[in-house]
Amino acid sequence: MLINLLSGEVNEQDYLNYYNANIIYKKLPRRIYGFLLKYRDVCLVVINWNLSKENKKRAILHEFAHLELCHLDKCILEFSIENVEDEADMYIENILKYIDEINEK
Repeated sequence: MLINLLSGEVNEQDYLNYYNANIIYKKLPRRIYGFLLKYRDVCLVVINWNLSKENKKRAILHEFAHLELCHLDKCILEFSIENVEDEADMYIENILKYIDEINEK
């Protein structure tokens, strides 16, 4: 579904509806760009409101990758946080490369 969002086939609200998710902006410590949590069966994408517009977009995209990779459903203790973060970043990178390749054709 993230590939559909990034390629413009669906909008952000459609994406959020699909995952029963909402984005909220909160004051967070400077080093925390955002995080994802589930509360009463709603996925909450929490983003640091102090970020620049560009960094907010990146943080949202990163948290959407966690959503799509079902990281909320996995026990984080099974593997290191770094691996989960790297997986989300690599997932986005691969989708963007794929979209670029399609657009070049």
